[in-house]
Amino acid sequence: MRLSQPSSPIARPGGSPGDVLSETPPPRPPGRAPAADAVANPGRAGINRLLIVAIDPGHGGEDPGAIGPSGLREKDVVLQIATKLHDRINARPGMRAVLTRNGDYFVPLQERVAKARRLQADLFVSVHADAFLTPKARGASVFALSQSSASSAAARWMARRENASDAIGGIPQQASRDAQVLRTLLDMTTSAQIKDSLKVGREVLQHIGRVGRLHKDHVEQAGFAVLKAPDIPSILVETAFISNPEEEQRLRSDRYQNQLVLALYTGIVRYFARNPPLARNRVV
Repeated sequence: MRLSQPSSPIARPGGSPGDVLSETPPPRPPGRAPAADAVANPGRAGINRLLIVAIDPGHGGEDPGAIGPSGLREKDVVLQIATKLHDRINARPGMRAVLTRNGDYFVPLQERVAKARRLQADLFVSVHADAFLTPKARGASVFALSQSSASSAAARWMARRENASDAIGGIPQQASRDAQVLRTLLDMTTSAQIKDSLKVGREVLQHIGRVGRLHKDHVEQAGFAVLKAPDIPSILVETAFISNPEEEQRLRSDRYQNQLVLALYTGIVRYFARNPPLARNRVV
């Protein structure tokens, strides 16, 4: 996986960043009831509301990401997987998935996070396909933000905005006048995000491990830019090593993609069932 940022976006006909944010949730199928593990009553105050999952297919446009031995491009395969996950989540009552990109165009890393925050997403899932210098590397991985990187992310977040009250959500405006108070509040919020990210990461990793080999049997942590929203649990999933010829072929397979999507979906649903989010003014 490469996280370089090309200087200009490229959009293909039929897909644009604006298309992504204009999505509407699908109608509830007639007579369909949520499964036993469904998030039918997610609000801690007992208020049903729509759960929003932001799905982020990595790279795009002039940034192909990693390229496999036979030419499979990361940007293409992760879009296929993300789209399938998007459709599966949207078929579930009470949940809505939104893509950060739905075509072959580049979206800056910070904008991907900003889109999720504008939508008040309850979860952010970035989908990638790893690469390494040797073709022997293999296995899927799940990442959350690291605590050490969170501190520097907080500093950069505050440097970009004079008024960072939106970054911590719900904090009174006057708090931003005290830089030390703001820093403390933001660090607390980011710590809570990392805790929740590790929870969903463990659920997802557990189910991915039933589909194929894992690169590590625990959720790893690193300072990925797309994981730095301080108020949204965020994970980055490396679906496989695209640089490994065998795993590249698996990534091409609809069967493997569907198995992977089911694993991601099941982990996400189980996370929400066990960790209901706070109620908001977003009614089902």
